[in-house]
Amino acid sequence: MRARVGRAWMTLFTLAWLVIWMVQLTPLQLLLPLQLDSQVSDDGDRWVHGVVVSGLILGVGGLAGVVAGPLAGALSDRTDSARLPAWLGGRRRVWALGGSLGTAVCLVLTGFAHRPLLVAAAWIGVSVGVAVASAAFTALIADQLPPGQRGAAGAAIGSSQAAGIVVGVGAVVTLGLTVLAGYLFLGVLIAVVGAGAACLLPDPPDARETRAALQERDVLRSLRDRDFSWMLAGRLVGNIGNALGTSLFLFFLLYGLGQEKSAAQDNLLLLVVIYTVFVVLSSIVSGLYSDRTGRRRVPTVVAAMIQAVSGAVIWAHPTFAVTMTGAALMGVGYGAFSTVGLAFATDLLPHEADHGRDLGVVNVVAALGQLIGPILGAGLVAAVGGFWLLFAMAAVLSVIGGLLTMLARDKSTIAVTDVASGR
Repeated sequence: MRARVGRAWMTLFTLAWLVIWMVQLTPLQLLLPLQLDSQVSDDGDRWVHGVVVSGLILGVGGLAGVVAGPLAGALSDRTDSARLPAWLGGRRRVWALGGSLGTAVCLVLTGFAHRPLLVAAAWIGVSVGVAVASAAFTALIADQLPPGQRGAAGAAIGSSQAAGIVVGVGAVVTLGLTVLAGYLFLGVLIAVVGAGAACLLPDPPDARETRAALQERDVLRSLRDRDFSWMLAGRLVGNIGNALGTSLFLFFLLYGLGQEKSAAQDNLLLLVVIYTVFVVLSSIVSGLYSDRTGRRRVPTVVAAMIQAVSGAVIWAHPTFAVTMTGAALMGVGYGAFSTVGLAFATDLLPHEADHGRDLGVVNVVAALGQLIGPILGAGLVAAVGGFWLLFAMAAVLSVIGGLLTMLARDKSTIAVTDVASGR
């Protein structure tokens, strides 16, 4: 049984994730849309074109992250700490450090990119760096935390995601930063805080028997686990539903509700604040509840259904007042879905020797959902020349994500089944 970690560990872990989410989601929500809108939409005359280009770039970055996250996790699983300098610790620190510094460099390059193709190339680098750092930090949950603290770690990640959006967007808007200054600010932040947390969090060398187990080369064996695979499918589809409901808010305010650009930026910040408050509250409450009760699956499914209601209400009555209500509901649903869902995923990890790789897959599935959402949403907007289909599909996919998650048995059910079958 792993020993419980203290407040210092959880604080560093939370700070690392706060910055990871800031550098990933602030460009997605604000900087990239503004940057690309000025480059390709001719001041709003070709706004659908701007939405499509933005979605394509985010989608390509997501595909790069899909490859980089599990690959980095697998390589960290197989990193021989005996060959590393002592200050680099065991298997995870070198990857967390490299991902953080690589992300910083690519953020600066994105800020200086003056054409969509250059923006796309630099953003791919950001997506890869974030995926590498995320895989390493997430692996620490399985490496070092007992089951009774995994919900709290999931709450730290979920609440940091929401806080990362509001802190990042809030800093850019309230400080009046230009697009370039925003990217530079985020680059310095991940270089200092992300790399600092990577060095300060403990990363003990792996045991000799663990190194021997790493010789296993069957990269698909975890995906053959029924419950792990259903959980992944539900996590992917549920996150696509969330992204459809949130990632194109700026364009929705500008062209769906017809707001002026300055008003749309201010209202985007308001929506982000509302969303953040409810994500943080929902993450904390649901994480503590799942740790105390050991229940993971049912709260995750209920959360997906609440998320679906958010898309449905905006679809039914697309006004700014209703959109604020939808943002609150989306925060409640997504906070619990991401927090308890991550603890559920950690409980279902099939093979100890592959924790880094498998949690990299879990991370990337969530990130892929958030990055498929904009490209799918752009297609839906282009297909109907508006936003109603976008929010309708956000509701439908959230329901499907919950139903897929329901097909995965929770840990207690698996244990009872195994005993009954004599395994």
